[in-house]
Amino acid sequence: MALKEIPVPDTVIHNSPPPLIEVSGTHREMGRQIGEARREQVRHSVENAHALVEQAYGTLELTWDGAQIQARKYLPFAEERYPQYVDEWRGIAEGSNVPFDEIVTLNAMEAVTVDALHLTRCTSFAVNEERTADGHVLAAHNEDWVPEDEDDVYVVMAKPDKEPPYLAMTYGGLLPNVGFNAYGIAQLIDSVYPNDSRIGIPRLVVARAVLASRRLSGAIGRTLVPHRAAGYNHMLLHESGEMYSVEVSARKFEILHGTDGYVVHTNHYLSQTMKAIESEPEELLSSRVRYFRANRLLRQNSEHTIKSLQGIQKDHVNLPNSICNHNIQGIDPLDRESTICAMVIDVTSREMHIAWGNPCQNAYHTYHLDA
Repeated sequence: MALKEIPVPDTVIHNSPPPLIEVSGTHREMGRQIGEARREQVRHSVENAHALVEQAYGTLELTWDGAQIQARKYLPFAEERYPQYVDEWRGIAEGSNVPFDEIVTLNAMEAVTVDALHLTRCTSFAVNEERTADGHVLAAHNEDWVPEDEDDVYVVMAKPDKEPPYLAMTYGGLLPNVGFNAYGIAQLIDSVYPNDSRIGIPRLVVARAVLASRRLSGAIGRTLVPHRAAGYNHMLLHESGEMYSVEVSARKFEILHGTDGYVVHTNHYLSQTMKAIESEPEELLSSRVRYFRANRLLRQNSEHTIKSLQGIQKDHVNLPNSICNHNIQGIDPLDRESTICAMVIDVTSREMHIAWGNPCQNAYHTYHLDA
């Protein structure tokens, strides 16, 4: 019997599509263009991060000033390996009139808090040409984060001077990382929680670098850059139908290959290698429920379409910690989040279909990579 779908009350409705920002030029110029165009959102995201750290002082024992001091330790590693993306930080700071140190702290927040902010509960899944009605490669991602940042979501279409054009989602002052480029490479990221984190290149910088890849091996290699501070699960898709989940920590990794046309990942490690270093796996029960639920729903269909993937993104089993996340009432500031946007990427046709906010009650809007 089919589940009866009941709209969740108090869900924010967006009557317009997420803003699209078109940028080009050097990395610093692109950052400045983003900062100028989304100045209010950049400032708002920094204010939210500041408030979150202060609210969680009892757990983190960290002030905002202390967070900035910690973040500076990561900067030299990013500067040495990826100075172009540090330049994007500088541009965002200049364009938004926000201090550079605060932009760095925002982008290094996961590292600075040593993953105490177990807020990111994203769900990613994909199918290749073997499992779609039209032979396209499709990827889907629900971005879960604090609801205060939902208004800061926007889409970036970028044409860097020396890197491939890309189309990606981001919010506030964070570097773009969930999206795809003109070479037919798409990336979805999910936070994971290893116990070997260290001072190094912040994982958002690592993820940003993947969007500049021209080959699959290059994309995988960028996730494994030396001196990384920690890692995400990087779900990497190629227009050829190749699909990988690259599970990464500071010192270890495992590559999972989507050999049967389906791939799913949430916020816990799947490989035995990475399970051995997972921090507090008993805290990741909702991640496992979302993983099994998405995996089951995905495999019920061998002729997926954009709409069928969108249907999975709207699922409310295990509400409020469901695939479509509505856990906004948590008392603990470290345990409250919601789906702030959901997207389906058609890697074959270079399109992104994105719902701003919870996809159960917000419409999807289509963006094309004009490369």
